[in-house]
Amino acid sequence: MPVEITWWGHATCTVEDANTRVLTDPLFVRRLAHLRRRRGEVPPAEAWRADVALVSHLHADHLHVPSLARLAPGTRLLVPRGAPRAVPGLRRLAHLEMSEVAPGDEVAVGGVRVRVVPARHDGRRLPLGPHHSPALGYVVEGEARTYFAGDTGLFASMAEEVGDVDVALLPVGGWGPYLGEGHLDAGRAAEALAQLGPRSAVPVHYGTFWPIGMDAVRPHEFHAPGEEFVRLAAERAPSVAVHRLGHGESVRPEVAR
Repeated sequence: MPVEITWWGHATCTVEDANTRVLTDPLFVRRLAHLRRRRGEVPPAEAWRADVALVSHLHADHLHVPSLARLAPGTRLLVPRGAPRAVPGLRRLAHLEMSEVAPGDEVAVGGVRVRVVPARHDGRRLPLGPHHSPALGYVVEGEARTYFAGDTGLFASMAEEVGDVDVALLPVGGWGPYLGEGHLDAGRAAEALAQLGPRSAVPVHYGTFWPIGMDAVRPHEFHAPGEEFVRLAAERAPSVAVHRLGHGESVRPEVAR
């Protein structure tokens, strides 16, 4: 079966490859603190099914304990090294097979191998978390090689650290109008695409959650990054097929054989 990518919103995706379901940064809520889901429905129960779930870093919109609690008993869970100490709620998830990982680690699950790669992002649990954990990206290697960047800024060794990939799932925005250091906007994501050189890309991490009260304040800034990424990617990485998905939509990208 060809690899299939489904975007559920924000940084939550299902990667189906080699008869294995991989779930990224599960977030299955309508509201999180000051954020409200403004695009797409809350992911259905189908989205909770996974052989392994990958958590990229400790921020609550990426490591959401109530969403992880919905995963079926026995699901593998990969979290950044030190996460259970920084987020004690993880220790209650005894029904999951949790492993702490760091860049350079590799984990075999079903028909895929998950390779852990670096990211450039604040790895603390906000707002004042004293414990540091690395922010991570992951490369899922099965029939295809799919890079999930998590949340990251552009860094010089990105292509070297990530290696050759067929598909890149790249963040192109956020949940506020301004992105600080350690993030990709549409332009920096297009530059990352030019450096990585995959066959296909899917923009994520934009247009799902908005701060409450921001609905009428320059709303284009929340959903426009996907279109902007498509435009800039065509200029800077014209050989890459970019698939801008709607919430809940899937694509079977072309991969090298």
